[in-house]
Amino acid sequence: MSQFTLLPAMDYIENATRAIHNAKDRVIVLSTVVADHDATHDFIDALILAAQRGVVVTVAADVFTYGEITGGFLPLRYYSKPGRNLTSLARLFREAGIHFRWLGRTRMTIFTGRTHGKWCIVDDTVYAFGGVNIYQEGVAENTDFMFKVRSHALAERLEVENKRVLDTDRSGRLQRSRQFDLNADHVLIDGGISGNSIIYHRACDLAASASTILFVSQYPPTGKLSNIFRTKQSTIYYNRPEQAEWLNRLVIHYGQWRSKFATLYKRDKYLHSKFIIFTMPDGSKVALTGSHNFSHAGVLLGTREIALETRDQAVIEQLESFVKEHVA
Repeated sequence: MSQFTLLPAMDYIENATRAIHNAKDRVIVLSTVVADHDATHDFIDALILAAQRGVVVTVAADVFTYGEITGGFLPLRYYSKPGRNLTSLARLFREAGIHFRWLGRTRMTIFTGRTHGKWCIVDDTVYAFGGVNIYQEGVAENTDFMFKVRSHALAERLEVENKRVLDTDRSGRLQRSRQFDLNADHVLIDGGISGNSIIYHRACDLAASASTILFVSQYPPTGKLSNIFRTKQSTIYYNRPEQAEWLNRLVIHYGQWRSKFATLYKRDKYLHSKFIIFTMPDGSKVALTGSHNFSHAGVLLGTREIALETRDQAVIEQLESFVKEHVA
């Protein structure tokens, strides 16, 4: 039986909230977006209460949060009511004793070097390898998930990785991509250097060896990966342009134009999940699942990401079930 459990976005937040209420030693949250909304309020409250009772709580979110929540990417929007609420949340976190940091303040633009990886560690329980951002849209409105796994080794390693993200962001440095083993699986980490994405390159390698491919992402595959897909039997799901806000709509339109791939996704909810299932010539399957959109633009911009490469049939079956229930 697999140690991984796939949790749809709302189930993830509810499960993690209960875990945080019972946390004894540590809570570590890394997310592109963190905000106190109806769907996330109990989660935010649990973080504050945990810190107040002496649990070491660390929360880091990308400054991209301001653009996502305010609907604009100019500093002036930081002083809108949603922007002021974000600033107040950061202050509330710090007053409660939470070690909080906005990531990305030192980078040249709000798009480059973005921290796009997501994880939540509660003692030895890890929620990762999905795409859920902690705000109303990410939890209640998007089609997305996170995997839950209880693993002391993974929790310890991701705590090290979290510190590395904070330290390098503070100094304005970036790190090369890397990977480590998790039993028979592999965890892939992109460090944020432009063009240096171990996740994207591994997707290309697996695609080149596969006979059939199932692709799910918010964007079309682009770059070398899309070129490989043209030579394979590929089933591709991504959002229709009209489902997205203006910036993502442009990204999808551009990806369609570059890749020439039509989408099979017909549902109304915005698709934010990101995974690929590769079926090899011998019938075996490999999955890549995590925060990476498998878009070459993210590779060029140098986003920090995390993904799991697995041959665990139970994990792959959960992903396939997710497609049937929420995507196809």
